[in-house]
Amino acid sequence: MEKINVIELFAGVGGFRIGLDRANSKFFKTIWSNQFEPSTKIQHASRTYVARFGEEGHVNEDIAKVLTKDIPDHDMLVGGFPCQDYSVARTLSQAAGLEGKKGVLWWEIHRIIKEKGNNSPNILFLENVDRLILSPAKQRGRDFAIILQSLSDLGYIVEWRIINAADYGMPQRRRRTYILAYKKNTVIANSIQDPTEWIFHDGIFATAFPVKDYDCTFPLYPTHLKLNKDKDLADLSSEFNKSNKAKPFENCGLMIEGEYYTYKTIPNYIGNSTVLGDIIAKGEDRKYLTDDFYINKEDLPKWEYLKGAKHEERKTRDGRIFYYNEGGMTFPDALDKPSRTIITSEGGKTPSRFKHVIKDPINGRLRRLIPLELERLNMFPDNHTIGENDTKRAFFMGNALVCGIITKVGIELYNRLKEK
Repeated sequence: MEKINVIELFAGVGGFRIGLDRANSKFFKTIWSNQFEPSTKIQHASRTYVARFGEEGHVNEDIAKVLTKDIPDHDMLVGGFPCQDYSVARTLSQAAGLEGKKGVLWWEIHRIIKEKGNNSPNILFLENVDRLILSPAKQRGRDFAIILQSLSDLGYIVEWRIINAADYGMPQRRRRTYILAYKKNTVIANSIQDPTEWIFHDGIFATAFPVKDYDCTFPLYPTHLKLNKDKDLADLSSEFNKSNKAKPFENCGLMIEGEYYTYKTIPNYIGNSTVLGDIIAKGEDRKYLTDDFYINKEDLPKWEYLKGAKHEERKTRDGRIFYYNEGGMTFPDALDKPSRTIITSEGGKTPSRFKHVIKDPINGRLRRLIPLELERLNMFPDNHTIGENDTKRAFFMGNALVCGIITKVGIELYNRLKEK
């Protein structure tokens, strides 16, 4: 293969594209992308994406309104689809309709693959939050089972892994579910021989992100189950783990022909690690440190309260007394460890329990992280999001993925496909 044509859905500010470009920009060619935020009039993320990568092949339109025929044929589909409700129900007009509208973005991926037919992509590379494999709370694993079965029905073998970027030397503790799906009878799909060996040794994730060998770490107790192929997705939605007693999916696994093998694995990384202190702005970069980022003395007690432990008596609306408990957080954030997870509300001066606050190593003052530093925690290029206000730039990074994860998977995909 000379190149892989890629489309990027729910593109945000381009984390998948950056990661694959770093893996091999001549091999991975992003030919089409879509980014649309329905809740805002000004399309900030799309505007940033265009500013960095250009307008060619970029569509800023609700993906549900984009016709499949208007999306170019491609070899690989990537995207970080939102974690929402994927439940399925029968309707008069559709054998597998939706309960509610929250899950529609997953079904847009499904729609594109299905309607592409014989021209559907050979590889899918998707990202979601780590709790996906156990959602919803009252029927754990149902949503993920629906995703797995729907991909199997479309002719794919699927593997997944929950990866914490910091476990592999990256500067942020960010746990996410990553999914790779391979079309049956393609190069990678045909190389899968033994499911357990693929999960622990031979697979794309196993090679890019090694885990401890099952032979020497703990007894091998896999979950090996088979989804009922005689039932459709609506049946699966209503019946899967109905008792909610099982924990059907562990942090990694493989599904072939409706059968899935899943194991709890332990990272096995040997190498250099980056910590929060390594990415702090130095030299010329400190010009971005305006007074707004420093903690005022007047606000410090609010920060200390929000970050501290709590055991407080509170009342419900009907006068019932209860106690609210909350553990304390490290304040300021430790510079000698990977950072906590960036969230979308990271920006702005308002005191918050979840925003990062560090003791500046240069002047000793307490301050928030600047957008440049947040970009570095996600391994984006410096000032990738410059041009938008600081709050919006922080929001982008709260929504983004760690580009280094994508790069390591991209390198392994390149190595496997290049060999063939």
